[in-house]
Amino acid sequence: MPSSAIDRAFTARKTVGSDSEPTYAGALSFMRRKFTKDVKGADAVVWGIPFDAAVSNRPGARFGPQAIRRASAIFDVDPQYPFGVDLFEAMAVVDYGDCLLDYGNHQKTPATIEREAAKILKHAGFLLSLGGDHYVTWPLLKAHAEKHGPLALVQFDAHQDTWFDDEKRIDHGSFVARAARAGIIDPERSIQIGIRTHAPEDCGIRIIHGYELEDMKAADIAYAIHERTGGKKTYVTFDIDCLDPAYAPGTGTPVAGGPSSAKMLSVLRQLGGIDIVGADVVEVAPAYDHADITAIAGATVAMHYLGLLAEKLARR
Repeated sequence: MPSSAIDRAFTARKTVGSDSEPTYAGALSFMRRKFTKDVKGADAVVWGIPFDAAVSNRPGARFGPQAIRRASAIFDVDPQYPFGVDLFEAMAVVDYGDCLLDYGNHQKTPATIEREAAKILKHAGFLLSLGGDHYVTWPLLKAHAEKHGPLALVQFDAHQDTWFDDEKRIDHGSFVARAARAGIIDPERSIQIGIRTHAPEDCGIRIIHGYELEDMKAADIAYAIHERTGGKKTYVTFDIDCLDPAYAPGTGTPVAGGPSSAKMLSVLRQLGGIDIVGADVVEVAPAYDHADITAIAGATVAMHYLGLLAEKLARR
């Protein structure tokens, strides 16, 4: 039964608890979380980064945060599958809105993202970012490493993103190489899942290629991630093009031969033993989507991050 309240994104008085709203109405924050810039005491902060000037193929991921928030309206007050509980009963989560970027001066973009991410991380326990193209993960990794030290990277992707550049380019295909070279990630504790393209370097990162996934159970993939990260503080980045275009057509650089959303969500569900300190979902480009297939997948990935965090907090 819907409550008498609506637009909980603005009217909510608390950052915990849920309230039902029609999925087709109301202000579209992520999972109806309260919109606020006050993140003190928040267990998790959801933040949009509407940037796509680094793409090498189809643009449009700047609209990703809007699409993911809209799709997240399907997650109403019911217990969330597969976690079986109200994620927000005891976990305080807010929607911080979007990063304000100067569309005419992209050279300022990385510093702007890093600075704002560091500000959020100073007061909140966990930052969940909604891209945007995959370049945004570069400044996000820098901000997280500044707080936590060198990180293990778990990357769901069709592309390695290990192309070397002069470190001045705004390019979504080189952030992993930069992070490895700068010591921001530990390649020996990092893993890429779903790769279906080639790059000149692997930077010492373990790769599970797309075709390999077809012969592996979700539990085996999750075990490989656990084994590789080895208890190290971990950042998880999910490029939606990790999924086969049948499950994620709305993205800038789709690659055939990928896994299903069901399989990769099952893998995510089994990562509860990993010390995940930050996460993102990127490259949702709704202009190429159909019936919100890709946006729903992206929102579900983001919900899984919060589900894992809720379980982690409950164990404390």
